[in-house]
Amino acid sequence: MTHPISGTSRIPGRARTLSAGLAIGVLAPLGLTAAAATPAAAAATPQVSCSSQQAGLAAKLKKDITAALKNRKGTVAVGLYDRTTRTSCTLRAGTSFDSASVVKVTVLATLLWDAKKTERRLSTRESDLAYAMITKSDNAATSKLWRQLGTTKVKGFLKAAKMTRTVPGSGGYWGLTRINATDEQKLLALITAKNTVLSDNARAYVLKLMGKVVPSQRWGTPAGAPSGTAIHVKNGWLQRSTHGWRVHSIGAFKGGGHDYTISVLTHGNSSMNYGVTTIQGVAKAVHKDLAPRTQRRYAPTTAPQEAFVAVPQA
Repeated sequence: MTHPISGTSRIPGRARTLSAGLAIGVLAPLGLTAAAATPAAAAATPQVSCSSQQAGLAAKLKKDITAALKNRKGTVAVGLYDRTTRTSCTLRAGTSFDSASVVKVTVLATLLWDAKKTERRLSTRESDLAYAMITKSDNAATSKLWRQLGTTKVKGFLKAAKMTRTVPGSGGYWGLTRINATDEQKLLALITAKNTVLSDNARAYVLKLMGKVVPSQRWGTPAGAPSGTAIHVKNGWLQRSTHGWRVHSIGAFKGGGHDYTISVLTHGNSSMNYGVTTIQGVAKAVHKDLAPRTQRRYAPTTAPQEAFVAVPQA
């Protein structure tokens, strides 16, 4: 599948070429670079850490997630929590990544949190933009909502959500918001369980839209989900001049006696599809270990494709 990116870039100067997909979620100059890892940081190899109230599950998840990542290149962060068995797994939970389109869930949550303060319903315009932003990963719709909210309100939501390490992208570049697996898991927890930050109706609305993501974007964390499981997902991908492709997937799943969330963030991928394969390897291990006796499992039907789009001058 190949689709043009909606909207125009704010990049000054001559046009540049941006590699992107439907869920790229960023309008940004390729010249911006992330800080290179220090030799000391590179020397340390973080290990998967798991805990569970179900006997043997933590050890199995640690073993299988580690095996899924064996020989995979790039940097991978993982967050997992299953309410049913009080199971959690983490890997590089504090490592920061450019958000790409997964930030769109934060944008929607901010919009709903802000509306809750004055007990107002979303306007038809806001609902239409939110639907396009989540289900089709529409960049133009996201930019409109981002401008409407402004970083002050986004930061207000992040503070209320205790997503203390998430930093909104500056200059309107929402796709360069810095995220980590810990904060993405906090966001998913707010969406999937009763809390004082988001109303029950707001949580149901976010899950509804994440459950209606177009088939071509339902790759990533849903891979290997047991038959009959309710799947809610948001993905994003982006190529920049450092760390190669960023490819991320966050998902919420409920069924088969389990209620769990998964966040897998990656960069340093040689291609978008390489990152997708890495994420799906982790997801399959998690779904299988949580529901080992399930025979039928979800498999994305369409492989995501890279699209190449010329970014116009401002």
